[in-house]
Amino acid sequence: MLPDATIPPRPHDVLDRPFGSLRISYDERLLEPRDWTTAQSYWAADLMGSTPEGPVLELCAGAGHIGLLAIATRPRDLVAVDLNPVACGYVERNATAAGLAERVQVREGDIEGVLGADELFAVVIADPPWVRRAETSRFPEDPLLAIDGGDDGLDLARSCVRTIGRHLLPGGSGVLQLGNRAQVTSLADLVAESGLQVRETRDYERGVLVRLDRARS
Repeated sequence: MLPDATIPPRPHDVLDRPFGSLRISYDERLLEPRDWTTAQSYWAADLMGSTPEGPVLELCAGAGHIGLLAIATRPRDLVAVDLNPVACGYVERNATAAGLAERVQVREGDIEGVLGADELFAVVIADPPWVRRAETSRFPEDPLLAIDGGDDGLDLARSCVRTIGRHLLPGGSGVLQLGNRAQVTSLADLVAESGLQVRETRDYERGVLVRLDRARS
């Protein structure tokens, strides 16, 4: 029997949880914020103390928690990018709840297509999906769009590296989240081709964070 078209779809339950000093709203269509990823926020915030003046860019923003926490104690503006309109709506909601709405701009669309050629950023935060497509069934509670990184897990990570290369100011830094150090090695050639260098990689229980730098002019 076909469902009755007159019955409206069940509304999605809004969830919320602490993330560092913030409280973040999301629902089951988005990846639940992971506590360990506060490390990405704090590293990015620390880098803002030594990078040039300029805004922060967050790629694959999800609910916006990582970027929002990064600028919560820093006087920087944030541009948050995500392909998912649901995610973009939650970024706006969470920015307002955190009192940061005036400093946050949300862009919906492909990360390589929503930025102007002349837009440059002092710090870039990137949290792309990095699970191999054949392994996504291991995480049935996670939305597929948020974890599917393609055949080798690096489709979106490559887009992030290219975008960081095009839009990072000289002397700026990116903080990229990946699954493991083998993925960092796989991206080494693209990082170099993009005018970047791997400055440091930090290991965590559920992933790695990679600092990508552009040399000062």
